[in-house]
Amino acid sequence: MRHLTLFLTGLLFTQAALAADAGWWPLFNGKDLSGWNTYLSKPDRAWEVAGLKRDTNGAYLEPIGKNRDPLKVFTVEQVDGQPAIHVSGQGFGTLMTSEVFTNYHLRLEMKWGERRWASRATARRDSGLLYHCHGEPGAMSGNWPRSIEFQIQEQDIGDLYPVGTQISVNVRQEKTNLCVYDPKGAPRMFEKNRRCVKMGDAEKTRGEWNTLDLFCLNGDSIHIVNGQVMMRLQNAQRVDGDAPAPLTSGTISLQSEGAEVYYRNVEIEPIKEIPAEFAEATKP
Repeated sequence: MRHLTLFLTGLLFTQAALAADAGWWPLFNGKDLSGWNTYLSKPDRAWEVAGLKRDTNGAYLEPIGKNRDPLKVFTVEQVDGQPAIHVSGQGFGTLMTSEVFTNYHLRLEMKWGERRWASRATARRDSGLLYHCHGEPGAMSGNWPRSIEFQIQEQDIGDLYPVGTQISVNVRQEKTNLCVYDPKGAPRMFEKNRRCVKMGDAEKTRGEWNTLDLFCLNGDSIHIVNGQVMMRLQNAQRVDGDAPAPLTSGTISLQSEGAEVYYRNVEIEPIKEIPAEFAEATKP
């Protein structure tokens, strides 16, 4: 498996003109889903998916699996005059990069669609940006890879969920027993899908495009929404071995989680340090 630096070295010389500048590389080519893999978990019993076993009550016994998308959950469409990845939200699963990345700045734009599905038909629209993904794509709850989640949910964009991993965040304790990111707070290790709430709110009105930036460097990361820092995270660790181990690289995934969402301008650049304006904004 190749890391970002090797990937860029072999390709930027001939493709640099396609990127905004020499440092950026597009992960979405605007035409198809080349460079990505799909994974879809067990579908709702109301949906007809040929070739999957059901129990006597009609519930599916197995996932749709990897690189099989009979429901057309992940497609490419023209939206607002530009190509975008359309995630229909029909069922749970991920669109995963085929490459592994380390020490990078990822940027993308997203906006919500209208449709919601099955058990999420009346819930807040939900998706997610999973990074440092490793292991099997449906290892957690049959749906997700082990990873760190940059939450993408209405009113909660920028929150943290560690998915089968652990990571530290400086927080203050709220009366609701929720922890909220506070750069001057005490460090706390989050694990087992325990949520950490972002600082502030920068999400735009539904129907508008939001710009999300993710910085990952040596196991630390920063979640940024529309230019505003939501939280800084430290010391990511994988926990699928005998003891926790540093987690500094992995694939990148976009979730399908019951709601329609669009992604565009998905691009990445290698970094050696966090830009000064964000490093200063997250100092204790």
